Amino acid sequence: MSLGKRLTAEMMGTFWLVFGGCGSAVLAAAFPDVGIGLLGVSLAFGLTVLTMAYAIGHISGCHLNPAVTVGLASGRRFPWSEVIPYVVAQVIGAVVAAAVLYVIASGKSGFSLAGGFASNGYAEHSPGGYTMVAALVAEAVLTFMFLMIILGATDSRAPAGFAPIAIGLGLTLIHLISIPVTNTSVNPARSTGPALFVGGWALQQLWLFWVAPLVGGFLAGVVYPIIAGEPDKKA
Repeated sequence: MSLGKRLTAEMMGTFWLVFGGCGSAVLAAAFPDVGIGLLGVSLAFGLTVLTMAYAIGHISGCHLNPAVTVGLASGRRFPWSEVIPYVVAQVIGAVVAAAVLYVIASGKSGFSLAGGFASNGYAEHSPGGYTMVAALVAEAVLTFMFLMIILGATDSRAPAGFAPIAIGLGLTLIHLISIPVTNTSVNPARSTGPALFVGGWALQQLWLFWVAPLVGGFLAGVVYPIIAGEPDKKA
């Protein structure tokens, strides 16, 4: 599969993750009487990854996340030479998704970006008021575990065909744990899209949602082969 086709798939897949996940938070989480709440938003993020894994996994690998791309590269599942193109494609997909979501959300009377627009944050911008250190630890640890799930589920020795389910449920669990802490990132592209529209504090705090996930993903790529033995060489 050509790099161009794979990058297009990554843009589309990341668009779906941000539009579906952040869209559920912005449009449906607190909808009167039938709002989906924290559980619904967590499930929405998991479903975006699960559905895209089946839709484009055979095209691009369905990373949808710079931390996943870096983790796969450090785990020798993906070439370092293609990391930057993949990350750029993912960020573009996330930004386009945030733009489309903004057009829809702003069509309702009373809409305001002051609500956060599903941006990630810490301290006074953490849903539960968690500190920067708590946010940093949570994002790094949860991204590490997310990559361990991905690396294990996609290992050639794992049962075939079930990886998207494990990965989608893993992301759902991660959101159930950490929405109160940071609104859950574990994905720098996902954080970047909404932050560009909110500006101000969201852009000032965006660094954490790049650094922590990338560190967690990279470390998982190093640790998994140590635990599991010789890694699968397939990208």
